[in-house]
Amino acid sequence: MKKVERIKEFGGWLERWQHESEACQCNMTFSVYLPPQASKGPVPVVYWLSGLTCTDDNVRVKAGAQRYCAELGLILVMPDTSPRGLAVPDVPERYDLGQGAGFYVNATQSPWKTNYRMYDYVSRELPGLVETHFPVIAGKQSISGHSMGGHGALICALKNPGRYASVSAFAPICNPVVSPWGKGCFSAYLGTDTKLWEDWDATCLVNAGATLPPALIDHGTGDEFLAEQLFPGNLEAACAKRGIPLTLRMQEDYDHSYHFIGTFIGEHLAFHARALADR
Repeated sequence: MKKVERIKEFGGWLERWQHESEACQCNMTFSVYLPPQASKGPVPVVYWLSGLTCTDDNVRVKAGAQRYCAELGLILVMPDTSPRGLAVPDVPERYDLGQGAGFYVNATQSPWKTNYRMYDYVSRELPGLVETHFPVIAGKQSISGHSMGGHGALICALKNPGRYASVSAFAPICNPVVSPWGKGCFSAYLGTDTKLWEDWDATCLVNAGATLPPALIDHGTGDEFLAEQLFPGNLEAACAKRGIPLTLRMQEDYDHSYHFIGTFIGEHLAFHARALADR
């Protein structure tokens, strides 16, 4: 663990760390916001998973989340979206495959399988580091994300029952086995057996019997990717069929950007704070 940046914000500290990752077999970077309450003792933690093309920098600069975390007493952990480095496989001509597009799965296919194990990284390795090095309350964690990261947050919650107090997402890819983004990454990372893809799809996991903690999802009706990539109705129908509570809000005219996220991030963090207080 090497601290590479520390900035005072809203009475707390925004830090950036680097470390050698066992899961991804490369140097990984993440940011963490420590609210002022963390200087007095352990506090709950929320993990944020970002979308395609993003790094840890996008959310910490654009979302305005730190202000709300300072008010609510939440640590916010913001990992990168993929392994990176000269030795890490990439497709430079594509934004939706390779570096910046880890899709939060554990790749099984060459040349991706050595480094692209983002599910293990965000669900196991990174929380272990956070619990060792930062003042978090053991067992009080929630997870959120945007687009590809919303997909990641949902599958982390579905594949680890009881681990997260709550899950939320902005414009998540809810059914990636039928999404062009999902198909492109899954075929490369996981192979051509589409049945195996279902283990990494929120809608398929719900249909197979998985359950969600308290869940909040926001989509914008002006999102250019809504109809062809995101498929929130499929997840909503799967949850309704199983009797799983899900708050799915369609926000009039909002798009896929951080303007959308910045508008509602305070509500999402307050949602998590309430769930974490009840745990």
